[in-house]
Amino acid sequence: MDLQGFLTSLLNVVCEMAPYLLLGFFIAGVLHVFVPQKFYANYLSRNNKLSVLWAALLGIPLPPIASFLIATPQTGIDSILATFSLMGLGFAIIRPTAALITGVCGGLLVNRLVREDDVKEDVSASCQVESGNRIWRVLKYAYYDMLRDIGLRLLIGLVVAALIQVAVPDEFFLSFGSQPLLQMLVILVIAVPMYICSTGSIPVAAALMMKGLSPGAALVMLMAGPAVNLASILVVHKSMGRRFTTIYLMTIVGFAILFGLLLNSTGIDFSVAAQDACCMSTSALPSPFKIICATVLTLLIIFALMMKFFSKFTAQKPSDPDVTVYRVEDMHCSHCEAAVVRAVENLPGVEKAKASASANTLTIKGPATEESIRKAVEGIGYTFKGRSSESR
Repeated sequence: MDLQGFLTSLLNVVCEMAPYLLLGFFIAGVLHVFVPQKFYANYLSRNNKLSVLWAALLGIPLPPIASFLIATPQTGIDSILATFSLMGLGFAIIRPTAALITGVCGGLLVNRLVREDDVKEDVSASCQVESGNRIWRVLKYAYYDMLRDIGLRLLIGLVVAALIQVAVPDEFFLSFGSQPLLQMLVILVIAVPMYICSTGSIPVAAALMMKGLSPGAALVMLMAGPAVNLASILVVHKSMGRRFTTIYLMTIVGFAILFGLLLNSTGIDFSVAAQDACCMSTSALPSPFKIICATVLTLLIIFALMMKFFSKFTAQKPSDPDVTVYRVEDMHCSHCEAAVVRAVENLPGVEKAKASASANTLTIKGPATEESIRKAVEGIGYTFKGRSSESR
């Protein structure tokens, strides 16, 4: 493999994405801190068609959970800006629009076909209201919490994209000939056993388009990849039930293929826009501004991942006899942590609760019983393993 070509390709992709990712993360942080929870509750707490639309637009998982799960990965501001940076304006518009329509339709189907009794308690990803300086909370959420959640998968996506540019022959996917549907099915087969981050999948999709992947198949990857992987399917099935999961999967796969075929039928060559946006040419270095942004983003990701890694080993046995540490599995991000905390914080005997996805722990201060904690945690779809060795 051409090492110099790989490093140049990696540098170019990171430099193109970095400014848009930094901006997108900041806007996400502002929305997270400054938009009150009461605003979401007023619009999304009813189980009707309008709440489904609001859920798809705003990405908040209250009763119309299906709409949220389908639309949110593609309609996040960081995802939209990253898509624009590597795949051009056309894809940046088409991707969230298709996700919005799919999310609304999926939510309406769930409202009509799934009874509330079939769905377990609401898995809320709404984050706890935190105290402290708001500007600091914005920066912490934008450049630590989010990067801790997606940093590793984003890095993997960037490296895979650079490898594809160097190792995969040009126009590789053209060997499928006039079978775009086959390309889409191949992408789905690849997406199911692995987790493709909604942001990390963008450079991979752009790189594959440069090798002949049809725009429609790339859209299928961007829409279905983050949602139909095996890990997501298991969590949704465990939390929401079989009927909900069936509708969820059929909606995503069906609409992804439909929009992919429609995109291919337009005849627009999106690979040209992707090539221009990715700056794959090695004839010129990225601008100093992009290099600075790429350096800042890389350092932030390294810091967040180091803190996530070391947090697994820095947890100490609680000295307070009123503090108990439980082991909870299946938490993957800060949203999972917030969901677990919200499920237990109002239980009798819980004075304070803190969850850690990296350490798979739930720390409870107060005399709450283990059985009540177990019921609350398992009721929202997470695996409760009892007291951690730290508390024994």
